[in-house]
Amino acid sequence: MKNGSKLYYAYSDYLKKKYGEKVYKLPINLPVSCPNRTDGKKGCSFCAGCGTGFEAMSSRISVKEQLEQTKHYIAVRYHAHKFIAYFQNYTNTFLPLSEFERYVKEALEVPDIAAVSISTRPDCIRSDYLDVLKNISKSYKTDISVELGLQTVNYHTLSAMDRGHGLAEFIDAVLLIREYGFETCTHVILNLPGDELSDSVETARVISALKIDTVKVHSLYIAKNTRLCKEFTDGAISVCLKEEYIKRVIAFLENLSPDIAVERLFSRVPEKDAVFSNWGQSWWALRDELTAQMLSQGSYQGRCFHYLNGAALDKIQGA
Repeated sequence: MKNGSKLYYAYSDYLKKKYGEKVYKLPINLPVSCPNRTDGKKGCSFCAGCGTGFEAMSSRISVKEQLEQTKHYIAVRYHAHKFIAYFQNYTNTFLPLSEFERYVKEALEVPDIAAVSISTRPDCIRSDYLDVLKNISKSYKTDISVELGLQTVNYHTLSAMDRGHGLAEFIDAVLLIREYGFETCTHVILNLPGDELSDSVETARVISALKIDTVKVHSLYIAKNTRLCKEFTDGAISVCLKEEYIKRVIAFLENLSPDIAVERLFSRVPEKDAVFSNWGQSWWALRDELTAQMLSQGSYQGRCFHYLNGAALDKIQGA
């Protein structure tokens, strides 16, 4: 940020400010699918059969046991004391309401869970599910956050990727969640085929206007056995150069509200599961390259965040 020592508002700082210490997410894998994989649909073109839970435990293991095992490992390795139960893989609200409620309550039976994070799709948010979360939040005195997979505000790209929803569903979900006072996180991919630099900028502007709390930025990886994989290996689509992606991340951050915490900027996927990921480099090497470039050109999160609240009226003298 402009007058601070950091170039962007890191999610770790956000959690430390909120809870007074480091807090770690513990992934949970439920036996759940996705509405985009029903009625003959094959899911998003970039989505692997296992979803995004590459490192999660089997969904056959109980929620409580998944949390206890991962919690023990993280606590020993990082001396952690507070945790977030993270319902990560697939669409976690795509369950009968009673089952969904049971799983969330089971997670809160584990000691030291400070919050629950629910990852889902914009078209799977409804008032009765949010009512259940509100009651759980009050009963267990715990924080609730909802993570929405948007990927891009370019609805033409969303259609090309067979997302099964557009921008309107995302806006609707954010506004409904806000009525309940829950925090919101948005997942975006800044280098989907068909998107350009301007789409990265507009994505930052839209989620800033909607006052999202946190954002998780992914670089596109191409998982094996996906339709995108076939298109990539057949030469039908290509991935932008690393330099272009870094340029898009910088533009995204510059247009992002400085109040939005950034959870990540590059994807993390096991090499064995993808035919393309991060241009053959580690995510931390890419992060270091991004940081160096931002420093060299004087970039920081929010540098261009001056487009809301009737900004054009600033051109009127004496306004």
